Amino acid sequence: MSRAADRQCPALLIAAPASGQGKTTVTAALARLHRRAGRRVRVFKCGPDFLDPMILARASGEPVYQLDLWMVGEEESRRLLWEAAGETDLILIEGVMGLFDGTPSAADLARRFAVPIMAVIDGSAMAQTFGALAFGLAHYQDNLPFSGVLANRVGSERHGEMLRDSLTPGIHWYGALPRSAAVELPSRHLGLVQADELSDLDARLDAAADALLASAGERLPEPVSFAAPTPTALPPLLKGVRIGVARDSSFAFLYQANLDLLRQLGAQVLFFSPLHDQQLPEVDSLYLPGGYPELHLAALAANKAMQAAIAAHHKAGKPLLAECGGMLYLLQSLTDLQGESAELLGLLPGRATMQSRLVALALQEVELPEGRLRGHTYHHSLLDCDLQPLACGECPNYRRTAEAVYRVGRLTASYIHFYLPSNPQAAAELLLP
Repeated sequence: MSRAADRQCPALLIAAPASGQGKTTVTAALARLHRRAGRRVRVFKCGPDFLDPMILARASGEPVYQLDLWMVGEEESRRLLWEAAGETDLILIEGVMGLFDGTPSAADLARRFAVPIMAVIDGSAMAQTFGALAFGLAHYQDNLPFSGVLANRVGSERHGEMLRDSLTPGIHWYGALPRSAAVELPSRHLGLVQADELSDLDARLDAAADALLASAGERLPEPVSFAAPTPTALPPLLKGVRIGVARDSSFAFLYQANLDLLRQLGAQVLFFSPLHDQQLPEVDSLYLPGGYPELHLAALAANKAMQAAIAAHHKAGKPLLAECGGMLYLLQSLTDLQGESAELLGLLPGRATMQSRLVALALQEVELPEGRLRGHTYHHSLLDCDLQPLACGECPNYRRTAEAVYRVGRLTASYIHFYLPSNPQAAAELLLP
């Protein structure tokens, strides 16, 4: 088999010195700006995240995938970038946390694939120090493809000029976004508000794109060469299997790559809503991803028909995979931040209570009987469950987080959001009837 050719495409990694600087707003604004100019834009998110990709998908009009040297892997990340380079006019990658935070970091990803970095810096409370911060980001590590900076939340045109003039030679000025409620994206305890909940999202994206256009125009970054990946083929391990996937405002935290994998393995994916539907579609297996069940407790508890359908599915010995919010739905009860409790399915013995502070945030790898899977955990609830775990996750960054994986018959549940392409064979066995 001959090796496929390398591909070139303009690309940019949008980073920041810390979380909360406005990376998602700027990335979405860039995507919307170039999409309006008639270009096809593909956006990736560095690291595990579900909420930012919803915004970025709306801005670009294309599905958003994760890139991560550990969870996704270098070879799969290379394949995703190479495929995008052959289909689009611009690749944007939103970084994670601060540029150098984590192992591997957004800086590691940019360096590995030689993607130029644009740093977003909140300039609202600084003047010439902006230049010092930009200089530090550019020179902190060797061989970093650092390109330039964009100032976010500037107070005026004059303020933006002051920030621009503070830059040292060699650091490109990508323009500025104003401090404006019409541009900012609202958030809640797990991050940004879901895209479908923002009735004015398109207006916000257009306003941000207009501000970027006025400040810096719509010039494309320089092309980047992406090496061709090693060809791989997936066997049809789930051929003919019908998998019901919960999808509504309660259960929406799902990697696009997971859905792609299930289909590539031969499965038929059928969506349903535990909030609104009274019965399941005709399926062989169920997949309950994470989300915000705590925001819809009364409606979920009131839908007894759906609870009975899922319970019957489990009683029949059919596979059921539940992650984080999906697992909470299977518990005996869940209590929200206001102290209101609701009785839920009771398929998993345990109760959970929402917390005002973050309980766990970590990458996870777990050895299951089906094989080793990677993923991440991020939740604000505490679980009280007497069931002996089937296995516990390990964090590659030496954090103490070790999320339990529970199993009752063919039901597998955990706080871990699994990245199923990390082990297609194991993913197939979890959902194979």
